[in-house]
Amino acid sequence: MPQQPTVEATTPSTGRAKLATADLITIGVFTALYFVMVCVATLASTLFTGGFGSIFLPAIAALISGCVWMLMVARTGKFGGITVMGVVIGLFLFVSGHFMLSFVASIVFPVIADLIARIGHYKNKALLLVSYVVFSYGLTGPILPLWFMKDAYVASLEARGKDAAYIDGVFANINTGTFFLSMGAILVCAVIGGWFGQRMMRKHFIKAGIA
Repeated sequence: MPQQPTVEATTPSTGRAKLATADLITIGVFTALYFVMVCVATLASTLFTGGFGSIFLPAIAALISGCVWMLMVARTGKFGGITVMGVVIGLFLFVSGHFMLSFVASIVFPVIADLIARIGHYKNKALLLVSYVVFSYGLTGPILPLWFMKDAYVASLEARGKDAAYIDGVFANINTGTFFLSMGAILVCAVIGGWFGQRMMRKHFIKAGIA
């Protein structure tokens, strides 16, 4: 009697599998690309935001990094990928001279973003968009001390040899209004950047077999 062919059942990824070495390599590549986007955002914030300086850097980064982030999540689809990306960026910020708060923000927000994306098994578009918005606030670590740790920030600038005129310029636009403006800009730019990233995924990357 001929043997019936067997069909192996497959189940969609739920995001609960552990990260493998290949996943870590993928995360590393996309983290490097994300860092390039942050550098571009740094340049743009310097050139186009005038005296507001770096307070709009996280918003600009959120606007231009959606494709990189969405593609990384699509390629990994496992819990920890978003967190690892955030932690690596936070470590770089910390070792480059920023306050410890920059590292804390780069852990807290990415972990929350990871948990949100996990609820939708890293496939739900709405949850991925919310996740990206939350992740984008991870870059607020370097700028939050401007509002909440002014004395320590001033001391760090003085230790680096900055004069009073430079320090006054840094804090010229630091007030309650610019805090809410900066945080609101991150929200708006992350929604736009995340939506654009999802659109590019659908139109190009999925069709090309990249994601």
